[in-house]
Amino acid sequence: MLKDRKPGFKLGVTGGIGSGKTSVCKVFDVLRVPVFSADRDARETMEKDTSIILNLNSIAGKDLYVNGSLDRMELARIIFNNRTLLEKVNLLVHPAVFDHFRNWTLDQTAPYVIMEAAILFESGASKFVDRVATVVAPVEQRIERVIQRNKLSRKQVMERMKNQMDDETKIKLSDYVINNSENDMVISAILEIHNDILTFINTQS
Repeated sequence: MLKDRKPGFKLGVTGGIGSGKTSVCKVFDVLRVPVFSADRDARETMEKDTSIILNLNSIAGKDLYVNGSLDRMELARIIFNNRTLLEKVNLLVHPAVFDHFRNWTLDQTAPYVIMEAAILFESGASKFVDRVATVVAPVEQRIERVIQRNKLSRKQVMERMKNQMDDETKIKLSDYVINNSENDMVISAILEIHNDILTFINTQS
């Protein structure tokens, strides 16, 4: 394994809501691969960046921070049924997240790093990574995971799904696919990807 170098190689990890991409990234974390969560960074940015807070309220046409923090359920209600407003929010938040990712990579010393993003392709984040791994799982398993995790209704989960690229399209654009159903051997698939990337990096040095 390479040491003492800035990570020039970047892997994108994506997958639809409930696919289990965060669990996959936890395995990469155990392998000492730094993971940047674009989704978490976006949430934090919408809570802390004053300019973005003001613009979000303007897009929504109301104060989304009445209780001092972003009312995510209300924001979701507004944007997931209005593609124009959804795109406005994405155009507001995504550039800030991309800047944070670029700055974050400068502090890393691992052979490669990961950007985890639910809408890696849809947001344009895929242009900042060298390869992409897409995590897939059966739709019904995904729906059940999200209902249990986020306490959402089936209808709310389906609304989020319809605003994400379908798995078939993601797979065609990806270098790796990780099947994450209850019966799949996820760790072995992750190790295979990890070793493939390290082999590639070492051949480039």
